[in-house]
Amino acid sequence: MLEKEKEALAKRIAGEITLSSDPGKTMRKWREIFGISQTELAEVLGVSSSVISDYEGGRRKSPGASTIRKFVEALLEIDEKRGGNVIRAFSRTIGSDLPTNAILDIREFAFPVTVEDIVNAVKGEVVANEDLLGRKIYGYTVIDSIQAILEMSSDEFLKLYGWTTERALVFTKVTTGRSPMIAIRVQGLKPAVVVLHGVKKLDELAVKIAERERVPLVVSKAKDENELILNLRALVEKAEKI
Repeated sequence: MLEKEKEALAKRIAGEITLSSDPGKTMRKWREIFGISQTELAEVLGVSSSVISDYEGGRRKSPGASTIRKFVEALLEIDEKRGGNVIRAFSRTIGSDLPTNAILDIREFAFPVTVEDIVNAVKGEVVANEDLLGRKIYGYTVIDSIQAILEMSSDEFLKLYGWTTERALVFTKVTTGRSPMIAIRVQGLKPAVVVLHGVKKLDELAVKIAERERVPLVVSKAKDENELILNLRALVEKAEKI
């Protein structure tokens, strides 16, 4: 099943851990991306959950190559048993050549932030699912909604998620918010949060879709796209220092 994609993903995870200034936090990030508990991971590795906790908390020395390899293999093994959702999501991004005019910025966080952090960065107002502000975010994509509609196919829209759907999709040049939310509803993949910038009058249907899909919906009050992107990039830098 997706052997080439598995190998590419394994190399990416191992490389990030090896090169990280804090390998334990990077291990935790990847474990959480896969949605695997410390207990479940420990069972597959044949160690106690306290060992995983010690690595992630920096209480054990940096893991060696053998430990990293076993860690990565365990993540992939558990994901495959669950249906390979993370591996499949990663495979969609391989060889991606997305319209540069539609994507204004795309970044991954070194360590996860929360929806609330995104809200603060974009000077946002939460209009749906405020109870999900603690949801973890691993990246963001800022999209020119007009260019996306004009240039992007259905398959290309899916690739906007990067390699994980646990990210913020930020749509600029939005008038009512209806079109982005309908597109998300139709595609069947849910971002962790949607941010709308430029809204003049928010469409009630956009809010209803967000509520039904359980996707936090945020209206950004940033003065322009430049401020919006600069604030998000500042959040990336802050996450690197966590």
